[in-house]
Amino acid sequence: MSNSRLRPRRGAGGGSGAAGRDQLVSRSLQSAEHCLGAQDFGTAYAHYLLVLSLAPELKEDVKETFQYTLFRWAEELDALNRIQDLLGCYEQALELFPDDEVICNSMGEHLFRMGFRDEAAGYFHKAVKLNPDFSDAKENFYRVANWLVERWHFIMLNDRKRNMIYNAAIQKAVCLGSKSVLDIGAGTGILSMFAKKAGAQSVYACELSKTMYELACDVVAANKMEAGIKLLHMKSLDIEIPKHIPERVSLVVTETVDAGLFGEGIVESLIHAWENLLLQPKIKGENSNCEKYGKVIPASAVIFGMAVECAEIRRHHRQVGIKDIAGIHLPTNMKFQSPAYSSVDTEETVEPYTTEKMSRVPGGYLALTECFEIMKVDFNNLQELKSLATKKPDKLGVPFIKEGVLDAIVVWFVLQLDDEHSLSTSPSEETCWEQAVYPVQELTDYNVKPGHHVTMEVSCQDCYLRIQSISVLNLEHKMEVSKSCTKNKDLLALGNEAELCSALANLQTSKPGGVEQTCVLESTEIALLNNIPYHEGFKMAMRKVLSSLAPEKLCQVMDTRCQDNEMNSETGQNNTIQGAPEPFYVLDVSEGFSILPIIAGTLGQVKPYSSVEKDQHRIALDFISEANHFAKETLEFWLKHVEDESAVLQRPKLDKLWSIIILDVIEPSGLIQQEIMEKAAISRCLLQPGGKIFPQYVLMFGMLVESQTLVEENAVQGTERTLGLNIAPFINQFQVPIHVFLDLSSLSCVPLSKPVELLRLDLMTPYLNTSNREVKIHICKSGQVTAIPFWYHMYLDDEIWLDTSSEASHCKQAAVVLEHPIQVEVGEELVLSIEHHKSNVSITVK
Repeated sequence: MSNSRLRPRRGAGGGSGAAGRDQLVSRSLQSAEHCLGAQDFGTAYAHYLLVLSLAPELKEDVKETFQYTLFRWAEELDALNRIQDLLGCYEQALELFPDDEVICNSMGEHLFRMGFRDEAAGYFHKAVKLNPDFSDAKENFYRVANWLVERWHFIMLNDRKRNMIYNAAIQKAVCLGSKSVLDIGAGTGILSMFAKKAGAQSVYACELSKTMYELACDVVAANKMEAGIKLLHMKSLDIEIPKHIPERVSLVVTETVDAGLFGEGIVESLIHAWENLLLQPKIKGENSNCEKYGKVIPASAVIFGMAVECAEIRRHHRQVGIKDIAGIHLPTNMKFQSPAYSSVDTEETVEPYTTEKMSRVPGGYLALTECFEIMKVDFNNLQELKSLATKKPDKLGVPFIKEGVLDAIVVWFVLQLDDEHSLSTSPSEETCWEQAVYPVQELTDYNVKPGHHVTMEVSCQDCYLRIQSISVLNLEHKMEVSKSCTKNKDLLALGNEAELCSALANLQTSKPGGVEQTCVLESTEIALLNNIPYHEGFKMAMRKVLSSLAPEKLCQVMDTRCQDNEMNSETGQNNTIQGAPEPFYVLDVSEGFSILPIIAGTLGQVKPYSSVEKDQHRIALDFISEANHFAKETLEFWLKHVEDESAVLQRPKLDKLWSIIILDVIEPSGLIQQEIMEKAAISRCLLQPGGKIFPQYVLMFGMLVESQTLVEENAVQGTERTLGLNIAPFINQFQVPIHVFLDLSSLSCVPLSKPVELLRLDLMTPYLNTSNREVKIHICKSGQVTAIPFWYHMYLDDEIWLDTSSEASHCKQAAVVLEHPIQVEVGEELVLSIEHHKSNVSITVK
């Protein structure tokens, strides 16, 4: 219906005023429609605001057109960086349509892009409540929920042993006289509630995250402790006496520790607490009432380490000795580093380690050394805490006890809550904790054996435990490694100083000749670089397509050293050399770093384009191209030719089409890329006859499993795990049905069915896709179905496919975790409903 035909409904008391209003509304509607036709969305939006303020009874009639106008105007405001105007428009729209889930969801999307995750989550959550079947809002909420309430909250709250030990330590401290308590980084407020239940008179809790603070308020109220626990939405560093709390407290409880102990800022927050919020510490030997003195739980920590061989860590953090990938030579002076390693030499405060649950790492690991003590820290000693950041690095040396490949130093700690209660995050313990992993890079030889020693420097800088200068010494029998008892607490000393200097001079740190280039890649990008079947599969598939298009233009290997047919690619010029055939155009729009365009460039008369964004990635690709003797500017960077980077998918030239377009279909997390089907639809229009999108289609596979691990990582299981406290219903609002970054090969689970095909996504032939289907799965083992892990086979053509569940894959798997387990028996069948909307796939049991 045309807006201009809408008429406001008059009330019984019409008259000249009502007639004038009707006329103004009618003119405004006509003007709005005219402005929409002229794509003047700002003016059209203003007209609609006037119409709806004068004639609110027209809301339902103009709702869809108003939404469209709002969204298009918001896009323009966003592009112009007029953020306040954009937010103002949405606030006006929500005043008119407070229960419109589409507007709520769109507002959330803008806020999330601006970095306001807490606020975005509120709008996504409201949209889902207004319409539980609104798939876009559900997907957005699930995505932001992972940011706001990190998955480790569920795992830790389900760790009954951890909860019991913290509870016992807090009870003991309160019984000994610590009656006023401050909980730093309260999360759900569980430690505060332990303190209150133990009999503390005054309990204060601070939490910086708005989402977690509001969650804690609900949890504390539900447990009827709101009168006894004062919650503060702020950092502990901002707490002032008497503004926020009336006086200094006698006990600080906290678990602001990460896998590397210091990464959550515990040192800085405790220095501030001792100086500003805690009573003075008790002097050793005094027997006075504990209420007069301050103390911290945890009291101290001991950090341990171990050198390991681990193929999974290796393939994610360094190039694994491969010199040629699908015919592309990688020069020895081209170094790739993961962010965890590269942070050592930067001034940025970057987490200098990654984390792994070593007991579940695919392929396992081999301990190359005994576990060794790295550092001790006393959280009840202010001077020691202050000296951590300024203290010179300690030099450690540890002998190898086994032969193997040195891949990483794995770190964990024992948290001593008091003199009686402790928690260990060791990989050999049943714990909710992961371990910190410091990848080893830049050695000329990673092979070690007994008689060799690993040396390193350890320190606490920028609130992180840093392990640097990891090297291998071949000392044989020249030196002994012994524990040092000196005051500077060098825990392991390498003989005397002269021997150490001599050994350091012979470290395995020599560099290959030539100018060295270093490129920092994400760990998943390094794993992709190490994925040989992936690159060889693409090379074979591209060769087949190009050969079918024009066999005479394809050569087995393009030896540019023997030919001089360089193409001129400057805009507006004919880029064919007289007599040379027109090239094939290949576009790679993979996410992140990719050498596929260089591989394409070896396949004959090909003009490859890369869509990498980062300058260092472009420099690295140019460096590799030069090492492979590519003619200058054979490889082009597509974003240099595109005015609008959001519209990457365009023709290579006005009169040309692409022969091959490479799309990234699967995220490293194990999910389908956002908007991939929309990108495929555009790509099909940009292909020459016979051209292909890679992959051409994707098959999604899954199976039924019983896995208590996935259940506990997805939701808090009742009140028994949290020692009777009612937390689960509140934090479980933020549970998401899909578990990502899953390693199926090492997941603790029992398969209850064989793998089955769940879905086909065809990028080349869209009519083969279905929006929903049902799949019958035969039960081959009795048990409780708790989850449905899934993965993909990416078909480059009908004969060449890549498996994202293979050992070489750079992608992880994902799983749908059921809200309620389903009991099944051998021989039964279970029916799954698979729904595909845009790029989102949902799996439910019928």
